[in-house]
Amino acid sequence: MASTTEPTTLKREEEEEEDSKPSADDEDTGAQVAPIVKLQEVAVTTGEENEDVLLDLKSKLYRFDKEGNQWKERGVGTVKLLKHKETGKVRLVMRQNKTLKICANHLVLPTMVVQEHQGNDKSCVWHAADFADGELKDETFCIRFASVENCKAFKDKIEEITESLGKDGGESEEGKTAASLIEKLSVEGKDKEEKKEAEEAPLASEGKDSNEKQEKSGDGN
Repeated sequence: MASTTEPTTLKREEEEEEDSKPSADDEDTGAQVAPIVKLQEVAVTTGEENEDVLLDLKSKLYRFDKEGNQWKERGVGTVKLLKHKETGKVRLVMRQNKTLKICANHLVLPTMVVQEHQGNDKSCVWHAADFADGELKDETFCIRFASVENCKAFKDKIEEITESLGKDGGESEEGKTAASLIEKLSVEGKDKEEKKEAEEAPLASEGKDSNEKQEKSGDGN
């Protein structure tokens, strides 16, 4: 019995020793392998480098489709409120997860109002002139958060910003510029009318004098 078990045991030990030896593929030759393609580092900009983050929350965004009269999912990602370091303007930006595609991008104006969505304390709605698609569009958004606290934080921050803008600016720069242009056009139009009336006055006077002369000459005949 001993003679039959010993060869089996030795064979098993030899197999284990062979398995424990490093293979030729695992041996380190010390040779330096140069990469086939050299990749250069590329600086990636997001356009947010000159802005400070006021709020950063995970959420799901919806857009109201007027034609279909229904809400459509816009994306799941992170919504941010960003304040520009130089101009002080605040904008709302939201990017989709993974793809980082912009699904909302608009300024927070003093007239912006955020309201609770149909009694859902985790969602709220608002209107804005959005630029996410590369052109200004009047959109109605609905945003949903994972908790009531996050929704309240978003709503409170928007209200804080709009109140601050209302106190600081009174009128926005865009509004002042538009008003000045309208006033300028009105003044120019008035000046043109007055000038036209002044030019037409001598002509009217000459016509009147000519008529009077004709009447006198007729009387003489």
